[in-house]
Amino acid sequence: MKIDQVETFDNCVLQHGPANDRIYLMKLAREDFPEILAHLNELAESRGYSKVFAKVPAYAQAGFEQNNYRLEAAIPGFYHGETDGLFMARYYDPARSIDPDADRVAAVLETAQAKAVATPAAKSYAAGDCRLALPADCAQMAELYREVFASYPFPVHNPDYLAETMAENVTYAGIWEDGRLLAVASAERDKDSSNAEMTDFATHPDFRGRGLANVLLWTLEELMAEVNCKTCYTIARATSFGMNITFAQNGYSFAGTLINNTQISGGLESMNVWFKR
Repeated sequence: MKIDQVETFDNCVLQHGPANDRIYLMKLAREDFPEILAHLNELAESRGYSKVFAKVPAYAQAGFEQNNYRLEAAIPGFYHGETDGLFMARYYDPARSIDPDADRVAAVLETAQAKAVATPAAKSYAAGDCRLALPADCAQMAELYREVFASYPFPVHNPDYLAETMAENVTYAGIWEDGRLLAVASAERDKDSSNAEMTDFATHPDFRGRGLANVLLWTLEELMAEVNCKTCYTIARATSFGMNITFAQNGYSFAGTLINNTQISGGLESMNVWFKR
């Protein structure tokens, strides 16, 4: 299975490769701006990537726009609860900027926003044994990810990768029933920016429709609140009614759509960004 590589450019962190056919600027260091722009352009052209996707603080917006990037999503107070976070995109192939599933994406968003409530429903944990995942659980977690996703942007199918990230900055939670892992998700915390990405949600097909994603989200939110995380956000598959409704119903606000952004299960998909302070 092809997995794009994560590397550094000076103090910036980026992921790139043929699996997603793109560059993802995951972290921009202020001291490397605007020099990073030339590097991104050179790398994209030399590798023939069709998109560059950048997550950057608001101060960088004008510089990126001057280099043919456009704003696709924005999260207020993304950095330390103070500075907005922007998701900028440059398309080297114009065809990639057009979503063939645009009608379904619009329908999913309309449905999710219609189901949003001002006050989330009372939390109920009667959904099996929900707890933090431990290193000993990584093999079972990887097996579930293989069951749910034929391919994924990060190597969650690999138990060693899960254990490595678990030891660094990723908190995983799972729901077990009679020793069987039914669902799993993670919170990837950026301590330097006081935010966390709620991600890697996977529910075994036999157990969907039981609200397990809600339970995992509540659990992870509580854990992030305990470590003074100021903003939680997600980058959810834009054609997934279930995931978008889950975040809308739990007080998350829609921030924008990333077009044809991520390769999941063999195809490029648009992703919706949701956030919650």
